[in-house]
Amino acid sequence: QLQFVESGGGLVQPGGSLRLSCAPSGFTLEHYPIGWFRQAPGEEKEGVSWISSSDGSTYYVDSVKGRFTISRDDAKNTVYLQMNSLGPEETAVYYCAVVLARRDDLLKSGFRHEDTYYWGQGTQVTVSS
Repeated sequence: QLQFVESGGGLVQPGGSLRLSCAPSGFTLEHYPIGWFRQAPGEEKEGVSWISSSDGSTYYVDSVKGRFTISRDDAKNTVYLQMNSLGPEETAVYYCAVVLARRDDLLKSGFRHEDTYYWGQGTQVTVSS
């Protein structure tokens, strides 16, 4: 089964940092643009960030700009999400997925579920004192 395995979540105090990792199971990342998503309790899943497969261009939703950094290491077959200055409202399960969209598409329309593939089980991030 083709999916992602996310890791790196945990409990962090408000204002703290975490680095999430995302590795595929059953395929290699090299040619795929990848997105990070999160789903808080009782909320819909929302896209957070995206990185291209070709030129390393990135996209962030406004709420995380300047605090989150997405990166990829194709040699290690892993995508990362560095999260800084976390707030309690960012408590959620974080997921990654293939996102077959261009950066221009995301700027215009945001993330669309129909563009996403190979979801994993996610990793829990809890921001609490």
